[in-house]
Amino acid sequence: MRNFMQVMVDAVALGSLLALVALAIGLVFGVMRLINFAQGDYITIGAYALVVPTASLTPALFIGALPVPLMVAGVLMVVVLLALATERVAFRPLRNSDPATLLISSFAVSYFLQHLVMLLHTGRPKSVGIGQALTTPIEILGLRVPGIQVVTMAVTAALLIALVLFLKRTPMGIQMRAAAENFQMARLLGVPANRVIAVAFVISGLLGGTVSLLLIVQTGTLDIRMGLMPVIFAFFATVIGGMGSLAGAALGGFLVGVASVLLQSYLPEGLRPFRDAFVFGLVIVILLVRPKGLIVIGAARERV
Repeated sequence: MRNFMQVMVDAVALGSLLALVALAIGLVFGVMRLINFAQGDYITIGAYALVVPTASLTPALFIGALPVPLMVAGVLMVVVLLALATERVAFRPLRNSDPATLLISSFAVSYFLQHLVMLLHTGRPKSVGIGQALTTPIEILGLRVPGIQVVTMAVTAALLIALVLFLKRTPMGIQMRAAAENFQMARLLGVPANRVIAVAFVISGLLGGTVSLLLIVQTGTLDIRMGLMPVIFAFFATVIGGMGSLAGAALGGFLVGVASVLLQSYLPEGLRPFRDAFVFGLVIVILLVRPKGLIVIGAARERV
């Protein structure tokens, strides 16, 4: 029983991380009908912003050398500015194009950012020690839980509550909800399209920067593809949760994270290397049963 509870804590911690990424993807999709695959590169660049570009395997700290509040603010600012820049340069001029063009632009931005990081930092993984105190296990009801997992779950809960309050209690949040339901009608009623989309990218940048910090503390490693798998899993989480539904994106993130950890823990040892195949197989089964996702909203299909 104790071992099962330990596994569930690990599962919820991973699900929390994936829920944040899925929310970022779902929020942008809600207002633009765009799957922004560059979200993974926002995470990567947020992590690399902590260090000075160098070929060394143990790079010198940059933003990571600042006090914790300034370090967090610095990483979040870098990722938010990056998200706004990509929206303005790569997506806004193509907003009236067909969906395939926007999708190709998303991939192009992703590859450009990956190679930009390689140009500055080389492609070799690097180790960086930030927040090592958070990796120390904490005794909770007889369970040994790494402090970073507690922080991950607490931060996710706080951000979910903040996002719900923002969407329901603020004028901009209400405008974003209206845009997600029917963007063309919202524009006719005076909702500023550029501002709403920019705010969606700001929030996706904040979520991406948060994931950067949590990932770098957990792994202690910088890698140019560190944001790739979280975004792939989060994309599937968004699909099974229900495209356009933020509640569905968060739910899907938790489900994919829990399924991934449970399969890793309880599959026969010979099958564990194929865990991801089982996760994606589970996604297929869910979509066969619920083709529109677990939470279906009445959003229109039109794009901005």
